[in-house]
Amino acid sequence: MIAFSRTVTYSPAYTVVPTYECFNRCSYCNFRTDPGKSPWLTLAEAESRLQMLRAQGVIEILILSGEVHPQSPRRSTWFQHIYDLGELALSLGFLPHTNAGPLSRTEMERLKSVNVSMGLMVEQITSSLLQTVHRHAPSKVPELRLQQLAWAGELGIPFTTGLLLGIGETAADRVESLNEITQIHQRWGHIQEVILQPHSPGQSQQWQGTAFEIEQLVEVIATARHILPNSITLQIPPNLVSQPEALLACLEAGARDLGGISPQDEVNPDYPHPHIGSLQPILESAGWQLVPRLPVYPQYDAELPAHLQTRVKRWRSRLVQPTLA
Repeated sequence: MIAFSRTVTYSPAYTVVPTYECFNRCSYCNFRTDPGKSPWLTLAEAESRLQMLRAQGVIEILILSGEVHPQSPRRSTWFQHIYDLGELALSLGFLPHTNAGPLSRTEMERLKSVNVSMGLMVEQITSSLLQTVHRHAPSKVPELRLQQLAWAGELGIPFTTGLLLGIGETAADRVESLNEITQIHQRWGHIQEVILQPHSPGQSQQWQGTAFEIEQLVEVIATARHILPNSITLQIPPNLVSQPEALLACLEAGARDLGGISPQDEVNPDYPHPHIGSLQPILESAGWQLVPRLPVYPQYDAELPAHLQTRVKRWRSRLVQPTLA
């Protein structure tokens, strides 16, 4: 048996998209469609897909949705559909994690009962992006997204957030965003992960921005590790850091998680996720052990509603523990 001194985690996941429709028009987006242009996923379709996953080692069901405007007459139907998908995933034995854009405090409180964790990318808190890539994206107002982090803290929701890198921000902007996340976490202690996602051009986007350089990503990881509390894990998407040398450099700089690995990255469809079998030898050659995790970190288990704690405990008993030197 190989003995490892270091571990890197990932979540065995599958993404369910209730709708690709979104009232935002971020110019770098490769995910959205216009309202009314694509059918919503039905509960029957979702159940059929999830039933096939039950014997495939999937733990997390990421409910990732385009956004319906808060004032839309379809908002309540959209929200109930997201709630029902979480309930369905739980009934089939999975652990749901929802990221559906900014929600009201009441909506977040309701979803807490059918999600073991939730998330929302801060992206960047510089307001200058509202004049460029976020010009037609009302829900990308920085104060709105930071409010979500605060409400999650007040509600005791284990939360994932992150930065999108290379969309027109400066190095100082990134530091400011990381500092804001730190301040919110220091008050409530509920942020379990910060994703550092390099912009990677896709075929559907309108913006002509280039890919964020991997050398810069390594620098941002080191900066983030210096600013953020040690209790927050840094996550990088391995499909956007495809070269083995780059991936290992990111880990050496302080990244410790590879996020949800599933058949397709819905946000970056031009960049398929790697197979676990191809990642393992790369990591093992450098002394890393790749181990699965749940979408909620152990230190937050006690904050979950009792019925979710029971489900999480059952999954933890099934996970393989890392072998350390």
